[in-house]
Formats: sequence, C-alpha cells, structure tokens
Amino acid sequence: MRFIELALAGTALSLATAASAAPTDEFRTLTEEYWSFVMKESPVFASTLGVRDQDDRLDDISLAAQDRRNAQFGRFLQRLEAIPDASLSPADRTNKSILRRSLAEGLEGEKFGQRLMLFTNREGWHQSLAGLSDQITFRNAADYDNYLKRLAAYPAYNDEALKISQRAVNEGYTLPCVAMEGFDKSITGVIETDPAASRYYAPFAKARPANVDAAAWTALQARARTLIDGPLRAAYAKHLNWYRTSYQPKCAKTVGISAQPNGAAYYSYRVRQMTTTDMTADQIHRLGLSEVARIRAEMEQVAKKAGFASREAFIQDLRTNPKYYARTPEELMEAVARQAKAIDGKMPTLFTVLPRLPYGIREIPAETAEGTTTAYYNPGSPENGIAGTYYVNTSKLDQRPLWEVPALTVHEAVPGHHHQIALQQEQDMPAWRRNGTFFTAFVEGWGLYSERLGIEMGLYDTPAKDMGRLSYEMWRASRLVVDTGIHAKGWSKDRAVKFMTDNTALSAANIDAEVNRYISWPAQALAYKIGELKIRELRARAEQELGGKFDLRRFHDAVLGQGAVPLDTLDAQVTGWIASEKARPST
Repeated sequence: MRFIELALAGTALSLATAASAAPTDEFRTLTEEYWSFVMKESPVFASTLGVRDQDDRLDDISLAAQDRRNAQFGRFLQRLEAIPDASLSPADRTNKSILRRSLAEGLEGEKFGQRLMLFTNREGWHQSLAGLSDQITFRNAADYDNYLKRLAAYPAYNDEALKISQRAVNEGYTLPCVAMEGFDKSITGVIETDPAASRYYAPFAKARPANVDAAAWTALQARARTLIDGPLRAAYAKHLNWYRTSYQPKCAKTVGISAQPNGAAYYSYRVRQMTTTDMTADQIHRLGLSEVARIRAEMEQVAKKAGFASREAFIQDLRTNPKYYARTPEELMEAVARQAKAIDGKMPTLFTVLPRLPYGIREIPAETAEGTTTAYYNPGSPENGIAGTYYVNTSKLDQRPLWEVPALTVHEAVPGHHHQIALQQEQDMPAWRRNGTFFTAFVEGWGLYSERLGIEMGLYDTPAKDMGRLSYEMWRASRLVVDTGIHAKGWSKDRAVKFMTDNTALSAANIDAEVNRYISWPAQALAYKIGELKIRELRARAEQELGGKFDLRRFHDAVLGQGAVPLDTLDAQVTGWIASEKARPST
C-alpha cells in the first residue's frame, strides 16, 4: 500500500509493547508509538501537521521501502488481534475495529499490481509537490532552507516515481487513453518560462519576513530560482518526455479496470474499501438506477414549476442561457464568496458546535483546471496556522453555471467538507484518529448530505438553483450506474457520457471531466451516494424514534462527533445517541 494512503486511512499500531501492560494501556501505547512511526516514515505528511523534525526530507516512495513498511504493518495487525476486545473501553473497542479494518484493507490492496499506478488523470506527484508550500508554514530562514532542500531532492524523487510507473507500463497497468487528454499540460504548466512564476517559487514571491535579513533573503530567492530553472525544470522535462514516449503509446484502449491483470478482483476490493460496505457492483448499479428514476421525477416537477414543458427543455435553457454564466473569473469568484458568507451566517441553526479554523477560497491552478472537476477542498492545519481552502474552477466559464454555486459551496465548504474536517482536526481523540481517518463514504457522504441541508437553509430559492441541487444529486446517483457500468459491466466512455448527459443538468465539459475521473479512479465516486443515503436513513430513524425530542442540531453534532468512521460504526454511534436522547430529561 502507498504509505501516505495507509496513514490517511487511519491504520494504527506500533513496534513494541510492554509485556506487563494491561490490554487497554497496551493498546493506547501501541497507537501512540504507531503515530510516531507514521510521522517518521512520512515526513511530508508530518510537516503538514506541524511535526517539524524532518522538514528537509521527501518521503521514500520506493517499492523496497513500501515492502518494508508492509511487512511491519502485517506484524502490527497480528499484535492488534492479540488484544481482546473485552479488555478495552467502549471507545477503544471502536478504535480497534477502525484500525483493524483500515490495516487489513490496506494490506489487501498491496497484493494487487495496481499499487504501481502512482497517478490519475487529474493528480500525481508532480502536482502534489508543486502545491506543498500551501500546506506548510514559513516562519524563519530555516523553514525556507528546508523547503529548498526538498526542492533539491525532487529530481531523485521524480526518478523513483518514473521507475515505478515504467514498471506499471511494462506489466499492463496503464490508464485508458480516452481519459488522459491534456494530461501533459499538468506537467508542462508547473514551471513557466520565468521560474519565479512557478508555484514552487510562491514562498519567495511574498514580502521578506522580518526575522530574515535582506542579504539572506536575496540569497534564498536566488537559490530558489536556480533550483526551479535548473534541476526541477530538467526533472519535469524528463517526466514529460517519459509520458509522451513511453506512457502514451501504451495507454489502455479499454476503459474498465477489469481489463487489467486481476482487475475484476481489484475493483471488488475498491468497492468495499470506498463504500465501507459489502455491497456488490451489481447491487450498487441497481441502487443507482432506482435513485436516478426517483430524482428524475423530482426534476420534472421543478421544470413545470419553472414554466417549462419538460425537464429536458428546462435543462437546455440552463445549459445555454447566458444569464446563468459569469463573464469573468472574478465574477464567478465573487458569486462564490457571497454565497459562502451567506451560508456561514446560517450555520448556528444546524449545529451547536462550530470549528475554530476558518476557510478561504482560491482558483484551481491553471495547468490542471481545464481537465479537472468543478471544485474541491483542501484541509487546513490548525497546528501550522493554515486555513482550509475551497478551490473553484474558473476555466471554461461557459460551462460553470451560477445555479450550481449554492450546492457546490455547501458541499465543499460549510456545512460540508470544511466543517466536518475542521471539527475532526480539533476533537478530543487520539492523534491518529484526529488527523489520519478519512473514510471516503463518510466524508463524501456528509458532503452530499450537506447539499440537502441547503433546502433547510433556504438556499435554493429559484427553480434554477433547485434544479442545480437536483442535478448534483442526480450526478452522484448517476455515478453509481456509470462507475459500475465502466468497471464491472463493460461500458464504453461514450455510453457513460450519454447516460450522464441524459440524466443530469451538468455541462458537457463537466460530464467529460467527471467520466474521465471515474475511469482513472475506480470506485471512489461510489462513496458519495452510499454515504449520504446512510446518513439520511439514520436521520429518519432518529426523527421517528425521538419524535418531539428530536433536535436536528444535536443529531448533526452526534454524526460528526467521532470524526470520519465506517458506515457500520456510524450506525452504531447514532443508535447509541438515540438511546441517550430518549433518556435525557425534557427541558
């Protein structure tokens, strides 16, 4: 398993225990030692969390290093299994179940050759490291010096990544050609003609810190330009040449992951991992078709309310009427900012606990914008004093309708990703849970559920905005059909695009980018609707059982109160909360 993925999934254990320790103490000691192990083995991740003792290093991504870690993870799992559940507190029993699931799933994933695939059509090491400076802090000359040491290490890191990726090509693990159009721009766009225009130079483009003298600052800036214009530019040129001459000619002609060696088994594994359920691809496909039919009927009603003869006629107007589109990137960002601030003012009506960490908005980098999604969120770091960031795509403005902005913003910012993740980052729980558990079905399920909360906040106050919400829900329901269709049922890209065009109000550019995403990132898109339906199911159960004692704010606090968890754990968590609410005296 790739180490950073394992760390973020929340695996935990450690190298040594005291034989005389009680089981609960042993478990807690193990998790603390494991987190130290994670920090040591993943210095970039550690830096983003404020652990600064390896700020000059990049991770060791070699397969030999990963195999060494996997062997240790196997020993960790054995030690975990030896601790009896009955000896643990209720909280640690939950912790243990989460660790066991994460660790076992991570090790299972390492048995597949797909572990050699280090990038998708929208991301890779060349992009993640280009954005590193946004995730760490610069407070003194040593911080800048350490960052430059990391830049100097990039060529060797790139060589190792290309070595692994070439092995993937040789063994038949390549992404489909139809999903990779424009990918080379994500490489060429990182370092401009002027090295000072690169994102790598961003820390040095700011005003000189007061605690760095002028001569030292000038020298640091000069080192940065030299590194970017020399070794880094050469590394990116090498990457581009490899991609064009070695990878592109061997890209896959079949879009489904099942065509790869052991691909069908890998997809089944990914479905379980992403949904935290035992649902099969066929079950998810049928669920998707059912949800599509339900949402489609709701869309028909909204179209009639808007005065259109049919759903299709309204969607055609939404896709083509200039009044629904910003004319400049700044106009779009202003609309997003206004919407975000309006939602901020409604948050106390939905929660009793709000996070302290704020969030900001920023445009998606130009070199990736045209081939990526409408928006995304990057977590901040309380330890480093970095806010969360809601990234907005300002390319292809005629494909970014303003009626999407309310649903988009509640998902990516608040009460969606920023609210949930920022709360988790400050909760009173072990560090490995607080910073390292991000189960996709929970995180993205909450994001989609948050879009529905926009109804209660009064955000969808026009038929266009309401159709935008339904289109976004339809988008996620369609994913259940399209993702399983591509990877388990032999669908072509054209069939997937047609299905989404027929059923959602998304623009052509968004649909193309999204289908490419599903092709290159199997099963991840299934998590949204599966997670959202579980949260809605739990809310309905709580409302029915509690009646007049149901408090929506307290329900939301309960759902988010233990951070991201698997869906079966969430079910047990809410069931326990319902019982405690029944016993709570009425006020």
